[in-house]
Amino acid sequence: MPTRPLDDGSLRVYDLSTFKVIKAVRGLGAEVSSLACVKRPGSELRDVWLASGRRVLKFQMDSPKMIQSVEDALVDVDLTEEGQEDDILNELALNTSKTHIAFSMDSGTVGVVDIATKVLSRMKSKHESVMHVCGSVRFIPDRPREIVSGGYDTALLHFDFHEGKILSTRRIPPYAVVGGMSLSPPFVMSTAISSTGLIAAGTADGRLYIGCGGYKVPKAKGSNKKRSRKWEGLKDDEEVIIKIAEGPIVAVVFEETGMLTLSTLLGVMIRFEVEFEEGQGNVSIVKVWQQETQGVKKVNTLVVDDKRVVVGGLTADGQGIFEIWKKEVADIAYSLYGLSGRKS
Repeated sequence: MPTRPLDDGSLRVYDLSTFKVIKAVRGLGAEVSSLACVKRPGSELRDVWLASGRRVLKFQMDSPKMIQSVEDALVDVDLTEEGQEDDILNELALNTSKTHIAFSMDSGTVGVVDIATKVLSRMKSKHESVMHVCGSVRFIPDRPREIVSGGYDTALLHFDFHEGKILSTRRIPPYAVVGGMSLSPPFVMSTAISSTGLIAAGTADGRLYIGCGGYKVPKAKGSNKKRSRKWEGLKDDEEVIIKIAEGPIVAVVFEETGMLTLSTLLGVMIRFEVEFEEGQGNVSIVKVWQQETQGVKKVNTLVVDDKRVVVGGLTADGQGIFEIWKKEVADIAYSLYGLSGRKS
């Protein structure tokens, strides 16, 4: 059942068989910019952590109430910082052990909330530029105290969030075209980290960054290699940066299979098979599928599971919409499975 954040300060849960709303949260007071869902034993509906304005809230969607409000939140953490009352949240990320939530903010701030204690930790450094914005943040698999953020300062920042300090950085260089002119600055619009430690980032000038320095052999292959003392995913001598689109890449998603799906702002969805040969130091990026959204004219988010690709955003007249694309054969052939054009 898809869960959909909306810019009118509400959240809706849909039944995929009927596309009817079965649960909702209303009256949050600010746009819902991001959410993270958590499966809880004994419940068919996942709990939801969401970002609204400067607040992080948690709701149990199996509540007897069909429509909940702020007062029903199990957790409500206000991230307002002195002197930054106009700041807003951009993205949330939940670690695999479900103990911490990372967040990114318009001011360039990156931080982590300890779920058990509600203790808030802001990183000592932030994304610094004319626009400041930190748009994305991710936990690094198997590195329980490390996160990576991406910002409009064109930088990827790798933190130890327990100490709040930067461990490594990578600034995406501008893309030069014929005549020496560059396109849009390479703002980092989206990020994803695979279970094997590869990092992908989509930029505002339509490029895809793949960092391979943090790669580790999948456990299924029987490797006894110990975890590296450092995650070196941002090393500039183990990366690939390729131009793949004419517009901003606003969403990138890795799957356990190593497949990478992304979407541009205007709805061009592309799926790649990404393989890294550790011994040779080679990375293979093969495009296996490309399609354009039908009703979504401005993409906000992308979710991929083993059966579907779900893309959400706005119609041409600014109404909320999501499309569901069903995977069919060998991860290559897709068909439009469902389309909801209900107004926000």
